[in-house]
Amino acid sequence: MIVAGCDVGAVTAKAVVMKDDVLLGYQLMRSRAQAVQSATQVMTGLLNRLGLSFDDIDYCVSTGYGRFIVPFADENVSEISCHGRGAKWLVPTIRTIIDAGGQDTKAIRIDGEGFVRDFRMNTKCAAGTGRALELMAESLGVEVGQLGPLSLNATEPVVFQEPCCIMTEIEIRHRVFEGADSADIAAGINDITARRILHLARNLGITKDVGLTGGIAKNIGVVRCLEQALGMELVQFPEDPQLVGAIGAAVFAADRARKLAR
Repeated sequence: MIVAGCDVGAVTAKAVVMKDDVLLGYQLMRSRAQAVQSATQVMTGLLNRLGLSFDDIDYCVSTGYGRFIVPFADENVSEISCHGRGAKWLVPTIRTIIDAGGQDTKAIRIDGEGFVRDFRMNTKCAAGTGRALELMAESLGVEVGQLGPLSLNATEPVVFQEPCCIMTEIEIRHRVFEGADSADIAAGINDITARRILHLARNLGITKDVGLTGGIAKNIGVVRCLEQALGMELVQFPEDPQLVGAIGAAVFAADRARKLAR
């Protein structure tokens, strides 16, 4: 049985293909202007690389912001549910997932089967999201992927207090103009991002084990800030943390395919 999951997010589109509960491959790309284009391009690229066609897929589940208009999906499932199932499939002991995505951040608590029991989501502000991190990196004059490694060289991290990421961007530009060390500013950016994420997670309540998903999970600076504040290590996913939602979608697809085969 071959199934697929397609996660069309605000910043990236991800596709995975599984066969008999084994991950065959994945593809990740920057989202295009239209969700249909993103979904089709990322899935077509993956299938071509695997030597498969859409006809070979027994069932496909879409998730993410563009999930409702993925033309080849048999069903769509919310990204919250998919992150729960995907994280549990990868790390069976996980119970709390912090999904720091491009457009929003979610704290999710799951049961032993990976099904959602409660969640919190930021809805009023972009602070603590991947896009906010990108904008703050631009204000510093570096690529967002540099923020983590750069911050490890900080000696006197800047402490940002503004609750709004736009106001923080303005302060970053002032700090740069004043000649503040880039590593110290990067450390401050990671710290304030982690604080925004923690506010959401603590509002939900944190149950071990805890894992961070989404693009921000690749920022070692944010990860370390979260670990220090929580007093625990975050779980290490065996696959790219940006793929967790797409993997969860494929797990749902496998469930549906098995039911149809009975």
